[in-house]
Amino acid sequence: MLDIQKRVREEAKKLLASKKVDLVIGFEEGTLPLRASPTFIYDENEVERLIWNSFCENNLAKYLVGLDGKKIGIIAKGCDTRSIVALIAEKQITREKITIIGLPCQGMLDRRKIQKAIDGEITSVSEDKEKILLKGDGFEKTLVRNEYLYPSCIVCKYRNPVIFDVLIGEKVTDKVEIDEYVEVSEYEKKSAEERWEYFTKEISKCIRCYACRQACPMCYCEECFVDSSHPKWIEKGLDLTDIAIWHITRAYHQTGRCVDCGSCERACPMEINLRFLTKKINKDVKELFNFETGLNLEVQPPLATFKLNDRQDFIK
Repeated sequence: MLDIQKRVREEAKKLLASKKVDLVIGFEEGTLPLRASPTFIYDENEVERLIWNSFCENNLAKYLVGLDGKKIGIIAKGCDTRSIVALIAEKQITREKITIIGLPCQGMLDRRKIQKAIDGEITSVSEDKEKILLKGDGFEKTLVRNEYLYPSCIVCKYRNPVIFDVLIGEKVTDKVEIDEYVEVSEYEKKSAEERWEYFTKEISKCIRCYACRQACPMCYCEECFVDSSHPKWIEKGLDLTDIAIWHITRAYHQTGRCVDCGSCERACPMEINLRFLTKKINKDVKELFNFETGLNLEVQPPLATFKLNDRQDFIK
């Protein structure tokens, strides 16, 4: 990790010094252990702030929209690059203005899961490819790294950047044989009543903070439908009907656009299982249109295009 971090800093410094980019979007140390914070580096003398570890969880593609006219360098793992491809396809960003520093990803560590496994306050953390060493006041504990990955990372099939200008580190083996839709398949086996019961149980935790929306790279509308007053789509309160409309509509808006990076779920303070809805939609899109988001710059998302031979057997 430290070698990769050193090379990230070197590449960022080179890009800034040569004026190839105006800024580099990456990560810096968070204010607490198990945390890394997105950061914007404008000066080549500040690249020492950049870090790379297993807590660099945010999808940095979120910060690309709205930086019109700037030449941007961005540190991007597999899911970030897929979101970048999706944003380019939707003409929200321009490929020529972006320099992608690609990093193969071993999976990000689930800080909540780690904290639940530790009885005490964690003051420092170190890691290698197989272990996590945690230290605190009066304790030291070693955990097996692969047992504490985020759910989205466990089923990720595209851990290497799909596009990049510079690749730092050796490519990792993609888990192409994994069944990423196991959870969805189990959900589909339930009766309609059971599915609705599970859905309402999860969304009833929602406090309408919209952290999921703010973390998602594909939520870039200047005005979200929940904030619209002309027309007014739903009420602002915590009535279960309004909460259901929010989550169903947001999930539908991700059709053919979600890369399952897990940013929404990680941002949720109530720990709602937000991915099961978008994961179900991803499965349907793959089966209906043979499409996976962010893998090909030349292919438009299914709901952004139309073909005469599109399947229509789902229309009753």
